[in-house]
Amino acid sequence: MSNRLRVYELARELGLSSKEMIDLLQAEGVEVKRHASSIDEEMAELVREQVIAERNAKSRAAAKAAESAVETVTVEEEEAEEALDEEEEDIGATHEIHLKPPITVRDLAKAMGRKPNEIIGTLMTMNVFATINQVIEPDVAERICEKFDLHFVRERRERVTKGPKKKAAPGTAEEKEEAKGGRRPVTGHAPRPPVVTFLGHVDHGKTSLLDAIRETHVTQGESGGITQHIGASVVTWDGHQITFLDTPGHEAFTAMRARGANATDIVVLVVAADDGVMPQTVEAIHHARAAGVPIVVAMNKIDLPGANPDKVLTGLQEQEVTPEEWGGQTGVVPVSAVAETGLDDLLERIVLEAEIMELKGNPSLPAEGLVIEAQLETGMGPTANILVRNGTLHVGDVVLCGAFYGRAKALIGQDGKRVKGAGPSTPVKVLGLSGVPDAGELFSVLDDEREAKARAEARTESLRTGDLEAGRGASLEDLFQQMSEASRAQLKLVLKTDVRGSLEAIVDSLKELETEKVDLDIIHKDVGEITNNDVLLASASGAIVAGFHVRVMPGVNKSAKQQGVEIRLYSVIYELLEDIREAMRGQLEPEQREKHIGEAEIREVFQVSKTGKICGCVIQQGVVHPNANARVIRDGDVIYNGQIASLRHFKDEVREVRAGQECGIRLDNFEDFEVGDKIEVFEIQKVAPEL
Repeated sequence: MSNRLRVYELARELGLSSKEMIDLLQAEGVEVKRHASSIDEEMAELVREQVIAERNAKSRAAAKAAESAVETVTVEEEEAEEALDEEEEDIGATHEIHLKPPITVRDLAKAMGRKPNEIIGTLMTMNVFATINQVIEPDVAERICEKFDLHFVRERRERVTKGPKKKAAPGTAEEKEEAKGGRRPVTGHAPRPPVVTFLGHVDHGKTSLLDAIRETHVTQGESGGITQHIGASVVTWDGHQITFLDTPGHEAFTAMRARGANATDIVVLVVAADDGVMPQTVEAIHHARAAGVPIVVAMNKIDLPGANPDKVLTGLQEQEVTPEEWGGQTGVVPVSAVAETGLDDLLERIVLEAEIMELKGNPSLPAEGLVIEAQLETGMGPTANILVRNGTLHVGDVVLCGAFYGRAKALIGQDGKRVKGAGPSTPVKVLGLSGVPDAGELFSVLDDEREAKARAEARTESLRTGDLEAGRGASLEDLFQQMSEASRAQLKLVLKTDVRGSLEAIVDSLKELETEKVDLDIIHKDVGEITNNDVLLASASGAIVAGFHVRVMPGVNKSAKQQGVEIRLYSVIYELLEDIREAMRGQLEPEQREKHIGEAEIREVFQVSKTGKICGCVIQQGVVHPNANARVIRDGDVIYNGQIASLRHFKDEVREVRAGQECGIRLDNFEDFEVGDKIEVFEIQKVAPEL
């Protein structure tokens, strides 16, 4: 069998991004979906040959064009002045990009204000494969500019003349603004750094691994640099920024999600190579899945004598986290926090995951994000370490954060110095709030300080009266209302049992309850008492907590009540299964069924002065009564669908008329009767749905 190669490995070899390589392979008819997909060596060699041939051809053509341009350059003064005049006339009508051949991808990206990867990706859609330093032809540059609504102006190279050079006029509108001392506006979505959280079992090295990354990249200039972390650490690796949330533990991670804060983009699951997958490792996997966050596994302590990588891989596989080595999609990176080995590989994998996710932010919007930590500091008053998720936070912005508000008097960055603003995925310390908010609290920027004050006061009042604005949990009775809004009903469950055998038996039985109408999602299952962490996970996910032969830890019931989470305890498996079955059934809308109850034939039509037309009928079958649903049938077609307004037997109002009897029927808002019409009478019944 031929050797196989990962997509991202081939992309790295050829200087392409994983997305570019995936696009290239798919264009060649190769079915690959992720960077971790593999291809055989024969296909890899074909791709290498194609990319290299394309690059060489483009390089030769571009070099020849550049050489020809240099030899034939002759620019008269009148032409230069005329070109400058035309340029000035076009300013404001469209943005222009002025470049002189030879043009590299890097130069074009810089002139356009775009990332080189964006330009390379655009080139690939044009079947042009180039690296960042590759020379491209002017007509190709022009086509790229058109795709970004920019006008490309090819400048001729000036002849070398004696005497002082005349300073060139600013080219683009942005350059002219910059020349005047203005600030270039930032608009639209742009790539943002990933936000990463470390999770894992106690003593598996989460904190030491994060500290090793900080220390390794603190004094390396452009390859990395932080001197202070404020609830989050920003590391620069190989030109890529990564924001690490320092807050440890599943509880803090889940508490943020319970408040509606999607704080994390990627979870690094730290597993000790000498210990393997442990209970808190499993719990961390469930938390990451519930948050819908991709996982990168850091197999720590790989340098220890007792390290057993196969044990780790087996444990991950048992939790349906299939490593790439075993044909899955999850990257497992061997590292050592103590020996500081594998750190670059881990950072590279994080950057790779972020690249595939194509994370975006809009720096031009008002900022929004969440509080990482908050405190009362001497000489500063209330301070909040926040993470901007989108938009840009500026000094002077009006900030609303839970029950507190205020103008951002100062922003303190990673180096302890004041900054003027903080963009997407950037942590910063904010001074100026009216109080100390809770960790995980969301913040937003408002235009009006009075509105911010009013909202904060309303929040304070609701907290005082106990009407918390946290997300409601779910109960067996009200889950129908929540789930009816979704296209497919779903019941989420946190399950705790006394022993492993009971857990497996209950899970197997619950799986049999799942149907095409309702999904049953057991987001966390484990052995042991019901803890506050179970409640937090249920609150964040809209789940219920079920316990079998287990107790609830002290204080947990109070927390569950505050979070709106229902905890149900069982001692009989049958009762647990029946309750869950009813909860699933309760999420389905009742089925409406039509029950035929009678039929009448119109024999005569009477005009009554006060009430309008009444039809004289004979009940042919069943029974007819007032307010029943009715439809009129003529020649096999339905011409009316409504209700019986009144029913008479001779001159008396009656409650029903049975088969064989005569009666007078008046329909609601319908008088277009004809002799021979049929009136079908029916009821609408709501029936409990079946799973």
